[in-house]
Amino acid sequence: MVKGALFTYVRPEETTEPELLGVSRAAMRDIGLNDGEENTSEFKAMVAGNKMYWDPSTEKGIYPWAQCYGGYQFGSWASQLGDGRAISLFESTNPSTKTQYEIQLKGAGKTPYSRFADGKAVLRSSIREFVVSEGLNALHIPTTRALSLTLAPHSRVRRERIEPGAIVTRFAQTWLRIGTFDLLRARGDRKLIRTLANYIAEHVYPGWTSLPAILPEPASATTPSTIDPSRNISADTTEGESPGEENRFARLYREIVRRNAITVAYWQAYAFTNGVLNTDNTSLLGLSLDFGPFAFLDNFDPSYTPNHDDHALRYSYRNQPSIIWWNLVRLGESFGELIGAGAKVDDEQFVNEGVTKDFAPELIKRAETVIHRVGDEYKAVFMAEYTRLMRKRFGLTSENSDDFEKLFSEALDIMEAFELDFHHFFRRLSNVRIAEIESEEQRKEIAGRFFHAEGVAGDEKDARSRIAKWLDYWKARVQEDWGNDRDEQRMVEMKKVNPKFVPRSWILDEVIQRVEKGQEREVIGQVMEMALHPFEEEWGTGDREQEERWCGDVPRQNRQMMCSCSS
Repeated sequence: MVKGALFTYVRPEETTEPELLGVSRAAMRDIGLNDGEENTSEFKAMVAGNKMYWDPSTEKGIYPWAQCYGGYQFGSWASQLGDGRAISLFESTNPSTKTQYEIQLKGAGKTPYSRFADGKAVLRSSIREFVVSEGLNALHIPTTRALSLTLAPHSRVRRERIEPGAIVTRFAQTWLRIGTFDLLRARGDRKLIRTLANYIAEHVYPGWTSLPAILPEPASATTPSTIDPSRNISADTTEGESPGEENRFARLYREIVRRNAITVAYWQAYAFTNGVLNTDNTSLLGLSLDFGPFAFLDNFDPSYTPNHDDHALRYSYRNQPSIIWWNLVRLGESFGELIGAGAKVDDEQFVNEGVTKDFAPELIKRAETVIHRVGDEYKAVFMAEYTRLMRKRFGLTSENSDDFEKLFSEALDIMEAFELDFHHFFRRLSNVRIAEIESEEQRKEIAGRFFHAEGVAGDEKDARSRIAKWLDYWKARVQEDWGNDRDEQRMVEMKKVNPKFVPRSWILDEVIQRVEKGQEREVIGQVMEMALHPFEEEWGTGDREQEERWCGDVPRQNRQMMCSCSS
């Protein structure tokens, strides 16, 4: 058990005869590496955990470390957790963008937080994380990143069976999470809570003045001040009136909430399901974090969860927005004392001695008022971002009050009722020309494009009629926004936001089998190339048939796959 600190120094275990299986070109570019550096012996040693930037003779350089945090798992407090198999090597700044990243190895050996585990990662889960991290980024979904995948050929890892081990080198602007604060709150470490909050505002975010000012009116998905609040408020300024004044810590909390609202809006718009949204898997920067039993939906099924241990469907696709808010309320409880102090947050007595009995009722009232108001802001920011994304996916450029019910909700209801593929629906819609759906007969004929190869669930006639009616409304909205002479341009714009390729579970499962059992290597580069450029029509991987197969109908037996947390 670690107290008074949030990390422990630990070095990776040496990997014997490591094999670099793949790198992400996009990750190399974003981190500031040049093409070809992945071929150097230094790079290969670093991503295998065989090179440290620490000189024991001079005790200079950077010694690797693992983070300590706690978390609520499936709604229950799990106490101290921490990086059980993740070891951070160093921080690095891209010289062009000036963005700083923390470079981390996953699967490089035991840490003080491994508990009874081995600190290893299996090849199976490593391939999944390597591909999906970069796939999400290519879809513009906020996420941690994956630089490389390394096979540890002499590492045999026991899970449900004996499996080969691997290491993913990943990076993020921060790996801090809600669970980091959870642990400090559970231990009553108010001093470290304050220190960590200051660090996040001043080093993870661009500074206190970058945080959002208090909203001048109630949060609304259609209000400009909610969507883009003013900023540049000095750190020592307290805004608003009693009992809901906001000090700088309230503004920090709101920024974390807003970023997570935007990320979960992307998840819902692109049907990504994390599968295990514990507080220790919820980022303080609003990043998609720690990929275990994740999946993209195949058929649209809101109750789907990819986690076969989630019998109550707590982390189903439908529940993700409410679960993220549940997690953020836990963060609000950790921030509660700092938020509730209001203008007295820097008073010497409060800082050194804590909350007095006389001050407690006022502090509690203020914290509750702010957190409740931030909940409204969370819902408004989520809804604003979700509708913006869906509007673009449907090819619209303007807002209409009827769109959510008649366009968005009805399309999703149709997909669910007739078990249509979510991602194919949008990509195929991108290829529908207005001239093809002028008449009802045409619309009923075009409806078949959205079916699976074997047809639809339920009555096909009903499916065609309902889709045709929906297409009629969609056609009218498209013509409102684009007129009658810019249909080709509209199709191009839709294809920029509606991917042809998505790294689905069945594809990743196939890749895993081919690498692990068939000793194939080129397939990793092929799937990564497609994941990095999901909106293209073709990728030049050398296997056009495979490209089309991976973008085609999901094999019936492979739809809505589930997996375990073991990795």
